[in-house]
Amino acid sequence: MADILSGKEVAQALGEKLKGEVDQLKSRGIVPGLAIVIVGDRPDSMSYIKGAQKKCSEIGIDCRLVQLPEDLSEKEFVSKIHQLNEDRNVHGILVMRPLPAHISEDRVKYEISPLKDVDCFNPANIAKVMSGEEGGFAPCTPSAVMEILDHYGIELGGKRAVIVGRSMVVGRPLAMMMLRRNATLTICHTKTVDLAKETSRAEILVAAAGKARMIKKDMVGSGAVVIDVGINFDENGKMCGDVDFEAVKDVAGKITPVPGGVGSVTSTVLAKHVIRACRMLIDSEA
Repeated sequence: MADILSGKEVAQALGEKLKGEVDQLKSRGIVPGLAIVIVGDRPDSMSYIKGAQKKCSEIGIDCRLVQLPEDLSEKEFVSKIHQLNEDRNVHGILVMRPLPAHISEDRVKYEISPLKDVDCFNPANIAKVMSGEEGGFAPCTPSAVMEILDHYGIELGGKRAVIVGRSMVVGRPLAMMMLRRNATLTICHTKTVDLAKETSRAEILVAAAGKARMIKKDMVGSGAVVIDVGINFDENGKMCGDVDFEAVKDVAGKITPVPGGVGSVTSTVLAKHVIRACRMLIDSEA
C-alpha cells in the first residue's frame, strides 16, 4: 500500500513559512499585492479565484480581483494590463485563462510585465524556464509538483522520471525543472506507442494528460512515486485524477490523491511567487 503524499500538508508547511516572510515585509511597511484578472465569470475560474483569495488572506497578501466584462475589447484589456504593470501596489498579476475568443492570447501574453507574471503567461518567463535561467516564474502547477517532491525528500538526481503530458502549462516546463535536478526524463503523451511500457519503467511517474483514470495498475512499476496532476470528473460527477488511484495505490510506493494532492498546493505556490516578485522589486530599487 502506497504512502499518501498529502498536498494539504505541503501547503500548510509552505504557508507557515510564507506568513513569516510577509510579516517581515510588513514590518518594513511593505504589503505584497496580487491582482487576479478575469474576463467574464466562468464558474471554474471563479472557484479557483475564491481559493486563491482565501490563501492570500491567510498568508497576508493583498489580493485584488479585477473582473472585466465579457464584451471588453482586446485594446481595453491590454490597457488594463498596462495599468496593473504600472501600479506599484501590485507585485504579481494572474490572468485567468482561457480568455474570450475575441481576445488573442498569442497577442496579449506579451503585454504583462515579466517581473509581475507570477504564473508564466509571458513567453519571456517560459523561455527562462525552458533554458534553465534563474529569475523567472515557472507555471504554478509544475512548481507545486516540485514543492511536493521537496517536502517529502524525494530525490530526482539520476532517477528515471516519466511525464505523461506535453502541455506548456505542465508537462514541458515540469520536464525542464526536473532535468535541472538531474533526473533522466521521458516525455510521453496520449499518442505514445506502448505507453504502459514507458510508464512502468518510471521511478517517478507524473500524470498530466487530462484524461480521467488513464494510468492503470499495470502501467505503474512496483514502488514508484506517482504524482497525479489531473483534475477530471467521471460519469458520476466525482472528481478524479489521471491515475486510477484505488488500483494504483496497491503497487505504487508513494502517490498523490485527487483531490488533496497537487491542486492543493498551487495557490500557495502562487502566493510564494507574489512574495518573490515583491522582493525582486525591492532589490531593484535598493
